[in-house]
Amino acid sequence: MNATPRSLLQLLWLASPALPVGGFSYSEGLEAAIEAGAVKDEASAQTWLLDQLQLGLGRSELPLLAQAAAAWAAHDAARVIALNEWTLATREASELRRQAEQMGRSMLEWLRQRAPDDPRIATLAQLASAPTWPIAFGLAAAQSGAAPRDALLAFGFGWAENMAQAALKLVPLGQSAGQRILGALAAALPPMVEAALAMPDDARQAFSPMLAILSAQHETQYSRLFRS
Repeated sequence: MNATPRSLLQLLWLASPALPVGGFSYSEGLEAAIEAGAVKDEASAQTWLLDQLQLGLGRSELPLLAQAAAAWAAHDAARVIALNEWTLATREASELRRQAEQMGRSMLEWLRQRAPDDPRIATLAQLASAPTWPIAFGLAAAQSGAAPRDALLAFGFGWAENMAQAALKLVPLGQSAGQRILGALAAALPPMVEAALAMPDDARQAFSPMLAILSAQHETQYSRLFRS
């Protein structure tokens, strides 16, 4: 099913770095990876981010978003609560948990301004200890009326653009290198989305030990451009 003009514009809006949720302010371990010497040029940055997409986003956030959007469409509060609790329980470093919570709260405030009469917003606001980013994005996706596949592609591309921009600043890289990295991530996204849409609960996982270690190290890194 092709996206309607309205749903397409909503997804472009949600994927934009201008969305006021603060995604641009996090490097998700990339800054620490550069400090440790694991990422040092365009090739290593691209490999790192492709691995993160496959091992992290593809196995955790993307299937989680697909399931959250379906739960929001049915306003299944119990399912939403369970998915949010899983997100909080599987953030492997306090930095990653704070990011999920901060971006989730920011999305909540944005949704309150856009659709204050939607009863699902009250459900989102009541999530403990905070609404998390994939769960809050799932409500925005459900409100857009977009197909789940399109919503996941928008979510993934928003992440890819933020991370490519982080690589530009941190490695540092030129704009052309950044576009090549973004192109590689965009090409890898469709099969990740298809796998996420078909993934059952018991296959969803969050296990990226090196990313967790580097995220924890970033919390006390002496010099940082990005939030921790």
